[in-house]
Amino acid sequence: MFSRRTEQAIAELERALALDPNMAFAHAQIGFAKCLLGRPEETEAHIKVAMRLSPRDPGVYIWYDFVCVAKTMTGQDEDAVPWGRKAAEANRGYPMAHFHYAAPLALCGRLAEARSEVTAGLALAPNFTILGYRKDTLSDNATYLSQRERILDGLRLAGAPEE
Repeated sequence: MFSRRTEQAIAELERALALDPNMAFAHAQIGFAKCLLGRPEETEAHIKVAMRLSPRDPGVYIWYDFVCVAKTMTGQDEDAVPWGRKAAEANRGYPMAHFHYAAPLALCGRLAEARSEVTAGLALAPNFTILGYRKDTLSDNATYLSQRERILDGLRLAGAPEE
């Protein structure tokens, strides 16, 4: 996935699940990969399987973040908010959780909360910018990039620095 070969990554993750159907990490990563392919509506189901298999997983904050991103990308901002809150609370030291949480908050009109999350994210990652976020993508899938613009719009509303 991190070398922009998402379909191959899914195939390899599915092979891992054929060997060990209880591998929570693989379920979660398939959910994230579906986002990268422009299919974020499929993410939550995969994450829920991972959470059922490993409810106290040390990486659960990232799984929450995946669902927050997926729901924001599909315009389900109200549904994204609790996932973002869980991600930010589960690991306060993970800056992207704060930024991803800020986007649906802002898109829901909860600007003071959104600005607070941007501030928390910037305290951890002071060089974060919307431009940098736009450039730092794991996919060139046109549907994904189009859907991802909603996150950028939310970050703008929340007061994240443009450049």
